Amino acid sequence: MLSEMFSKKWDFAAHRGTSFRPALEKLRGAVGPFISYPFLVLGMALLYLTSPYAGAQGPAERMTTPTSSVQTETPEERPAFTDATESLGIRFQYLASHTSRKYLIETMGSGVALFDYDNDGRLDIFVVNGAPLDDPTPKGTIPQKKSAKEWNRLYHQKLDGTFEDVTIKAGLQGAGYGMGVAAGDYDNDGFEDLYVTAYGGNRLYHNNGDGTFTDVTQRANVAGDGWSTSAAWIDLDGDGLLDLVVLRYMQWDFDDVWCGERKEGHRAYCHPDAFPAIAPLVYHNDGNGHFTEVAKKLGLAQPGKGLGIAFADYDRDGRIDLFFANDSMPEFLYHNKGGQFEEVALSAGVAVDGEGHSYAGMGVDFADYNNDGLPDLLVTALASQMYAVYRNRGDGTFAYESYPSGIGRVSMKHSGWGVRFIDFDNDGRKDLLITQGHDLDTIEMTSPELRYKEPNLLVKNTGKDFVDVSSQAGEVFQRVWVGRGLAIGDIDNDGRLDAVVTTNDGGLHILKNETRTKNHWITLRLRGHKSNRDGIGAEIKLVTGNGAQWTTVTTASSYLSSSDKRAHFGLGNETIAQQIEILWPSGIRQSLKNIRADQTLNIEEPSSQ
Repeated sequence: MLSEMFSKKWDFAAHRGTSFRPALEKLRGAVGPFISYPFLVLGMALLYLTSPYAGAQGPAERMTTPTSSVQTETPEERPAFTDATESLGIRFQYLASHTSRKYLIETMGSGVALFDYDNDGRLDIFVVNGAPLDDPTPKGTIPQKKSAKEWNRLYHQKLDGTFEDVTIKAGLQGAGYGMGVAAGDYDNDGFEDLYVTAYGGNRLYHNNGDGTFTDVTQRANVAGDGWSTSAAWIDLDGDGLLDLVVLRYMQWDFDDVWCGERKEGHRAYCHPDAFPAIAPLVYHNDGNGHFTEVAKKLGLAQPGKGLGIAFADYDRDGRIDLFFANDSMPEFLYHNKGGQFEEVALSAGVAVDGEGHSYAGMGVDFADYNNDGLPDLLVTALASQMYAVYRNRGDGTFAYESYPSGIGRVSMKHSGWGVRFIDFDNDGRKDLLITQGHDLDTIEMTSPELRYKEPNLLVKNTGKDFVDVSSQAGEVFQRVWVGRGLAIGDIDNDGRLDAVVTTNDGGLHILKNETRTKNHWITLRLRGHKSNRDGIGAEIKLVTGNGAQWTTVTTASSYLSSSDKRAHFGLGNETIAQQIEILWPSGIRQSLKNIRADQTLNIEEPSSQ
């Protein structure tokens, strides 16, 4: 019903999601051609800020840093990232296998994982690859990898910081047309395992602890079916074992359907509205290497078009909640009621944008960007829609903040996919890194102002709003790619968060953070005992003289990807964390005091409070 109420149909041949542009056109027509677009945009923004849906977002409610968390400003230093891929020894090419039939799967790209599979203290990289498609591909086909150029790849980080391809040794070549990856230690043996999603069936690889992995998919009962996308490991019932949530995109097959103008070179990929939604898969960890599918039992079986997943305890009731980014239909927010979940996105204010329209939800992150102790949401979308920012009000609802936060201004003409809040300069405020690129390779013919290939976006959190600093961050942010997956983590353990980006039908890129800063940092690696081994789902509060910060331990978020499980905090000019409070998934609370900065600290879960 919600999908019918809010979903909006767009021209298949044009760009997807133009909810803002038609309003501008109507307003321009009403006031005359002598009024320029900038004034119209300003007018629309002012109208929105005074609208009922804005939730009275006056100046007092806009993006500000709480008084208790004001950060001491340090001299601004220029952000700096470099593409270190080639120098670190990685050469990877993703195979989308484009055809003249414009199968939608060709547009999706793949995910990437940053994880330490051999526990040597250095992050390794796993990247998902596609598979060859025939032109045409018969309906009912499940594409399979046929040669080494389509393999998934595992890159091991060596002592000198370069990477070596250990795919064959590890047994991770993979099968099928891959999509996403989720890293998590499902059997609590101390080694992170991998779940790889795909079209037509998924794979679970158990980490044997000796550099090899075993495909245990059938034994574990987690193959699934259909078109799976992002997945997340999270303990849903507090039994100390990671469960698995797997999003699926839509009910789809290799039908030869023409979308776009009926002339040479103008055939386009079909809009998601042309295909039915599908429910996700939710697997309960039974504790013996076996999983049971429980989506309907838990209330998580509402059909969607899921692409991104993230989790946090948004209402601070002690239970982890789930957010699903849906493409071109209302987003889903599942409130954890203790054994059951209730979909509450509409009443919480995160189902649609500020104009009441659905949009192309792609990637998502669920984190506290304004340091008020409440996790907020950012969802990427396609050009002309704006990325959606939802600020947590603390009463179970969210305010749509794309306009006042500045994100609307910097994202209107961009198409975003992978996204993570990332404190790139360690000043104690969460900035944003977003991979970009349109899904339609014909977009420049139908909308000349938009681009198929785009640079990545780096946005600085000033404490008052978000400001695009991409142009200052190095040559790598001038390059144009068809960006898709994104994972973050401190690859070289220097205290600055790095990133890995995947591109559609292109290479893998390591974005090395070389920002020169005097700011301090601390990274926390949790080890659970009553809780799951890596403390996934734990909430951490860190307090310095500059105020408090919060984070949720996760490897999920973004788009199709899996990030470093370690929790990273920028401390600004502070050299001591006065207090670190951890709420473990088991419910145990732990407090540490006066912890020095500039270190990676291993923390063991205590046996009791």
